[in-house]
Amino acid sequence: MNSAAKLAINGGTPARRKPFPAYNTIGDEEKRAVAEVLDTGVLSKFLGTWSEEFFGGPRVQKLERDWENLFGVKHAVSVNSATSGLIAAVGAAGIGPGDEVIVSPYTMSASATCVLFYGAVPVFADIEPETFCISAESIEPHISSRTKAIIVVDLFGQPAEMRPIMELARNRGLIVIEDAAQAPGAKYFGQFAGTLADIGVFSLNRHKIIHTGEGGVNVTNDSGFAERMQLIRNHGEAVVKEKGVANIVNLLGFNFRMTEIEAAIGCEQLKKLPALLAKRQQVCQQLSQMLAEIPGVIPPTVRHGATHAYYLFPVRYDENELGVPRKIFCDAVRAEGIPIYEGYVEPLYLAPLYQQRIALGKNGYPFANSTVSYQKGICPIAERMHERELFILGMCHSQLTKEDLDDVVSGIRKVAQYRDELRSAALA
Repeated sequence: MNSAAKLAINGGTPARRKPFPAYNTIGDEEKRAVAEVLDTGVLSKFLGTWSEEFFGGPRVQKLERDWENLFGVKHAVSVNSATSGLIAAVGAAGIGPGDEVIVSPYTMSASATCVLFYGAVPVFADIEPETFCISAESIEPHISSRTKAIIVVDLFGQPAEMRPIMELARNRGLIVIEDAAQAPGAKYFGQFAGTLADIGVFSLNRHKIIHTGEGGVNVTNDSGFAERMQLIRNHGEAVVKEKGVANIVNLLGFNFRMTEIEAAIGCEQLKKLPALLAKRQQVCQQLSQMLAEIPGVIPPTVRHGATHAYYLFPVRYDENELGVPRKIFCDAVRAEGIPIYEGYVEPLYLAPLYQQRIALGKNGYPFANSTVSYQKGICPIAERMHERELFILGMCHSQLTKEDLDDVVSGIRKVAQYRDELRSAALA
């Protein structure tokens, strides 16, 4: 051990010696709600036939009504995951073989692969360097005669710049789907994220701000989109005749149904969202102020007119300022006991799916007849963020204390302060 070392990675004392508190929003309210469902013996009330039970049981329908009331939308459609919700949204939008959908390269994979299920092809537009969302400026050059829709992701909890995106879409006759999985409760000029486009998709996955283990909710103000998402959710092909649906495009349905237990938990979680989000925002805003004093470390930017849900806490790293590569810096911060990871996801188009142009079947469908490029370099900002500039503090949430925040900042400040020691060790 180097007794003169200040940094833990070189043998010094770590800034943090104990784990950070886990994020747990499940309490007695959820336990009682689940017990009530169990007492009924009915864990799901969906039927895949045209009947009153086609729309699910009382808890499912209550969650949908509660979601509509909180977010101020006409229609909420619960699903068993946000991935299912994205697939249902793309189907409801009428996307089909030969179509193109403009998507983000820097997001969870389903935000792009959802279009492949309908034989359409994702086209990747680059992200903004400060907010990590695609923009009207990056979208417009990719619009072609084949473009039918845009999927916008409110990444890390920050709403995208939706006004110009929606104006562009209206001028070009395009449908916009907003993936708000990470941004429940965030706002853009006073309007909730997820309600800013033609269809919005929320997640209730286990690590979201509120959750039901697995689950999701789609929202729209268009009754036609709502009906089609309900049909796709629950074996639409089996009921269109009795329901009298004339346009059966994309109504080959799935089982995307939410259970009564998940919905019961969701109703209780939804009540908690405003308070959980307000505390999370308070914690993360305080952390941003503290980190802003450290050279080479740039806390999250919140765009004008928006609020941030801080699903994750993204930080930009300036190697020119600190003089060491991001990996070496992050290794040193982790040694100080601060959970941190480099980048977010590899830009999606670099995955084997796109590089080998193989999705459905062995003959390259639906890529075979497409000239869309997935070569490295098509989204340089996303690649730069992933390879050099972005790191994530993933443990930032509403249950952190001032002591926890002090330790986070202390660990990062310590590494920045003693970066000469870090450089010397790296060169040795």
